[in-house]
Amino acid sequence: MAAQAGGADRIELCAALTIGGITPSLGTIKRCVESVDIPIMVMIRPRGGDFLYNDHEFASMEEDIINCKKLGVAGVVFGLLKIDGTIDQRRTQLLVEIAHPLQTTFHRAFDVCVNPYAALQQLIEIGVDRVLTSGQADTAPAGQELIRQLIKEAKHQIGILPGCGLKADNISDFLTYTSATEFHATAFESLISPMQHKNEAVYMGLPGLAEYERQMTSRAAVAAFVSAAKK
Repeated sequence: MAAQAGGADRIELCAALTIGGITPSLGTIKRCVESVDIPIMVMIRPRGGDFLYNDHEFASMEEDIINCKKLGVAGVVFGLLKIDGTIDQRRTQLLVEIAHPLQTTFHRAFDVCVNPYAALQQLIEIGVDRVLTSGQADTAPAGQELIRQLIKEAKHQIGILPGCGLKADNISDFLTYTSATEFHATAFESLISPMQHKNEAVYMGLPGLAEYERQMTSRAAVAAFVSAAKK
């Protein structure tokens, strides 16, 4: 809701961003679809870690896409690789077919594939709508040269969606350099828990990870991105 209020054109909905994002609960997806008017793209990722999935994990991805279609989302976001770092074409094609007519985005699994140019052509042939990428670098600004080349290589056959490390103070220059027409970003603010009683000696997750502070999408931060991108 904050993203929409700040002027975002669409939302990528995920859980557990500390591990790169996984599929959110059906309840979360349903509430978000009911609460906003802009398109929602749901992450389809059964776990953190690599993108080499066993049969059970892949089956859960299929089921999650089917359920997302029933809930009325606009699209789904996934990525699958084979053991040698190439695109898992067969399974990617299957998920695209299951998702139809939803939009499909191949996520940053692309950034750890062995050959980005070959992978891009494979995804075009499969019929994926867009690729989320940081240009195989730690951040999109660091990978902007590859992103620029991928946009040229795509020839409008597939969207290139740069993401990771983009800020309101670098987005304008980045878009100008790469010729990107869309971008992906987190726009957070810290929310301190209102809990009056806190036992900070106990961890529910990783030791050292804040238990009484979390990140929330900020309307103001989204608006700052939108304003900067239009300059």
